[in-house]
Order: sequence, then structure tokens, then C-alpha cells
Amino acid sequence: MRQTWRWFGPADKVSLEAVRQAGAQGIVTALHHIPTAQEWTIGEIRKRQVIVRGPDDAPTGLTWDVVESLPVSEDIKRQTGPWRDHIAAYKRSLASLAACGIETICYNFMPVLDWSRTDLHYVVPHGGHAMRFDLVDFAAFDLFVLARPGAADDYGDALKEEAAARHAAMDEAARTRLAANLTAGLPGAAEGWTLDSLRDQLALYDAIPAERLRAHLVDFLSEVVPVAEELGLRLCCHPDDPPFPLLGLPRIVSTEADYRFFLDAVDSPANGVTLCSGSLGVRPDNDLPGMAQRLGDRIHFVHLRNVRRQEPVDGLRRSFFEDEHLAGETDMVATIAALHAEEARRRALGRRDAEIPMRPDHGQDILDDIGRGGQPGYPAIGRLKGLAELRGVMTALRHPLWGGA
Repeated sequence: MRQTWRWFGPADKVSLEAVRQAGAQGIVTALHHIPTAQEWTIGEIRKRQVIVRGPDDAPTGLTWDVVESLPVSEDIKRQTGPWRDHIAAYKRSLASLAACGIETICYNFMPVLDWSRTDLHYVVPHGGHAMRFDLVDFAAFDLFVLARPGAADDYGDALKEEAAARHAAMDEAARTRLAANLTAGLPGAAEGWTLDSLRDQLALYDAIPAERLRAHLVDFLSEVVPVAEELGLRLCCHPDDPPFPLLGLPRIVSTEADYRFFLDAVDSPANGVTLCSGSLGVRPDNDLPGMAQRLGDRIHFVHLRNVRRQEPVDGLRRSFFEDEHLAGETDMVATIAALHAEEARRRALGRRDAEIPMRPDHGQDILDDIGRGGQPGYPAIGRLKGLAELRGVMTALRHPLWGGA
């Protein structure tokens, strides 16, 4: 697999020089400064490519390999307002990316919140920090801070009692911090939500059940996938993070069956999967090595990270934290082995996309990461450690001693 690194642009506290020293070969980035639904022009894309490549007298050795993300507007997801204009702009952005030689585009179809964590600096046993989703804290936020209408119907009695006690024990600073963590918005983007604007956004989804949102995803793909296929691009949908319903919002990309539905509905090699072992691994019914094998033909991009599931559990929902890459509950060696087998199959077929780009997703803050104030989940040293561990697994699996090529 091609080893890549997510980089949030010139304001990222992890420099491109540091990325190269970590051993990454390519960059995963996006034009976060361009508002959602606005067209990405060739000029703006090339500006970022020049920065990634570096000056002629001091090249970084890096290339912009994957877009993460070309965002899908809320209007497209709801099919409201100027959503058709937004799709037209999306198609023009795809054409611009193709003109600049960037072929892999990651996106997601999560309503309102692109990811959700209650604690961005959870202290793990070795003293480092990790991101965590605490189900009790989340319920306390939903029931008592956000005070979402109908929230009480979404939780069991035991969890509601525990959430009430947790909320009562919080001081105002803790409540404010919890709200800030849950309304932060997409990593790398400038915008987030206030409590009032979040309530307004949630209300716009009151009449959109999962079945309707799923139909809207198919409508979106029916428009953009033919364009991507003609341009030689690969679109790959990131799963829900976490992979269960939150705040009354539907989640439609949480399981292998969810992926299979829209892959079959718009059957094209350009319509693919971002296999995120961390997001999908929160659910114990998601078999990551098996998914890597069965969905392998359509996997265009891979995020490798691990999670540790925790109590309490309420239906599909559960607490979890982001563990070390080779710890946690996903069998990372088996998952990578399945992906290597898919790459070998592609090479035998002569596919241009035989090498699948991967990145070490997230990472724990360790050593000098702590206190640096970097993007939550994206530390320098924690990801370097993760990439080194994953590279070690990949190297071992390729070794002739173990039957590798």
C-alpha cells in the first residue's frame, strides 16, 4: 500500500518536512478554505500541489495523492435549496481535480456532524492522550445541554439516569468544553456549530428517515459517478463516525450491508469505499478483515486505526477510545493481509490502481505532542509511531520467509 499522511494545509502544525521524515510517500489534503458547495478551480488545486511538492531547490519528495474531503453539502444530502447547483459545482470540481492529475477523492454522507467525540484529550494508561466517545457524556449533552426535543425517547432508562447524574456533577466549564468538543465540525475546516445553529440543522432532518437519506445518496452518486468514471477518477465514501445514530440523525454508511447497497445501486468502478478500520471497528458486528476481502474490488482508500470498546452499551451505541494502532479490537494484521491480497489480485489483472493508498488514521498524543496544540487526533509523533508499526506489519507480510512477494 502507498503510505500517505493527512495534512491540513499551510496552517497545519505538522510540517511537510516532518511528514517526509515520518516516512510518508504522499499527502492527503483538501482545500478547506473553500466553502462547501463552491467549485474547486484548477488554479486553487495547483497552488496546493505546488506547496506540497515544495520549491524546485528544496522539493519535499511528496505528492498530493488523495483528496479528503471534497465535501457534500447539507442541501445535497437533504435535496433542499440549490442542491442541483451544488451537484453541478461538484462535477466541475471533479473535472478540475482530474485536470491536475488527482484521481482519488474521499467524501462522506454524514448529516450535520462529520465525526463526534466527547473528549479530545482522554488520558490512556501510559500517560498519553487519545480521543474518546463517552456515551454517558454524550447523552448528558443531548438531553440537558442541547436539550434536543425527543432526545429522551432515544435512550434507555439506565443511561438517562446516569446521564442526569453526570450532568449534575459537571460545572459550567465542563459543560462548555463538552459542547465545544461535540460541535467542532470537520477536522481542518474553519466552521463549527453553535448550540442554536446545531438545533436548527437537526430540525431540518426531522422529516428525513434513513431510507430517504439513503435514496438521496444514490441520487447524488447517480449524478457524479458517471462523471468520475469518464474522467478516470475514484470516489470513495467514508463510513459514519461513529457508526450508529446520533442526535436523532440517520446513519446510512455504518456496515458492510450499507456499503453493498449503494455500490450495487450505482455499479461502477468509480463508486468505491474508504475502508476506515477505526470508524467501522466501533461496531463488533463489523468484520474488518472480511470486509477488506469482500469489498476489496471497490476499496480505493484505507484509514488504519484501532479502537477499544468500553461500557456502557445502549443498543448499537457504546463508549470507546482510540487505542494504539496494533492494540484495540480490530485484527490489524489480518486486515492488512487481506488488503495485500487484494493488491496482488489487482496487479495480476494489470489494474492501474493496484497500489491502494493508506494513511495511519489519528494517533495518540505522546511525548512532545502533548501541549503542542495540534489538530485533535492528528499529532506528529503519535501518527509517526502508528505509521512505523503499520509499515512493520506490511514489511513482514511481504517477506519471502512468510510467503510474501
